[in-house]
Amino acid sequence: MDPLTSDQTRLAGEQRRLRLQVLGLNSVEAEATFDRVARLAASFTQAPLAMVNFINDERQMFRGMYVPPTSPDDKANTDGRGIVFDLSDIAREAPSDYGFCPHVVAQGSQLALDDVFDYPRFRGNPLVNDMGVRSYLGTPLRDNTGMILGTVCVADMVARTWDRKLKEGMQELTETLLSDFKLRDSLLAQQQELFAVFDGAPFPIMLTEGPNHLLRYANGKQGAAFGMVPQFSPGRQVLTGLEAIGVFNAMDEAFHTGQTTTLPRASISTYDSPSPQDFSFLCTPVRTSPNAPVSGVLTVAMNASQQFYPGNEQRVFAANVQERFEQLGSSGFRGTIPGQRG
Repeated sequence: MDPLTSDQTRLAGEQRRLRLQVLGLNSVEAEATFDRVARLAASFTQAPLAMVNFINDERQMFRGMYVPPTSPDDKANTDGRGIVFDLSDIAREAPSDYGFCPHVVAQGSQLALDDVFDYPRFRGNPLVNDMGVRSYLGTPLRDNTGMILGTVCVADMVARTWDRKLKEGMQELTETLLSDFKLRDSLLAQQQELFAVFDGAPFPIMLTEGPNHLLRYANGKQGAAFGMVPQFSPGRQVLTGLEAIGVFNAMDEAFHTGQTTTLPRASISTYDSPSPQDFSFLCTPVRTSPNAPVSGVLTVAMNASQQFYPGNEQRVFAANVQERFEQLGSSGFRGTIPGQRG
């Protein structure tokens, strides 16, 4: 049986996806830490292509990448490497079975291919035809719990020998990312303390991640008023009532502009009231440091007839929350929805 298509491998992929979601890594967005590791891997091995690749049950996500600067007009290089493949616009994702990294994850050990053409199992891989890859060295990327999340890999367009020094160096470089995963778990624990404060708030609060507004956290009032949905669900698709009145449009604006956005008054039928209720929605972009990119949006819904935090007090509340998130660190926010509220 091909281990890459077995039920065991599929379940392992689902577990990786859940772990990556918790760590805030289940997406293709580039991250400076991983780009830096990819650049170091390329420099250390003198390879033209390097990646930090996270793999779930659906796709591969190259959150760290180094590719050589190449002119699209170049037809061939001058060092005997043959046809030059322009890699400047390579996508940061691929199908889950593409290339050699899935084999590294499946076998749980380093894979060194000095010449892909020497291995019938690998020489027909589309990576060879699409990108001209002739040799490959991939190392399992484990988190601080021991779970394999993907690979750190390098590739070349010529056959070459990956000697012991290069293999050991790649292993050591991969292990430097353990501190990043430990920090993410530490921030997660700290955020649970912050969410405990939200749990007692008298108004709906939800925290979403990314441009698709994946639901990371919601308090009890949010679920009671607008519906209980699974964690990590895309908000627009599962909270259709909020979508219909324009809440997610306001969240889009907050996420893309980095500025707090208000939906001043909107009427919506809620699960906890027999008649429609009027709410104002304050959407605050979330960063984990003042200069970091926007990670998500904190949305607070205020019932117009129950102004616990009227006017400026509502904005002060949001500003205080933003400050707390910035104090947590600079590795991206990561939270979970208590139970299955959303």
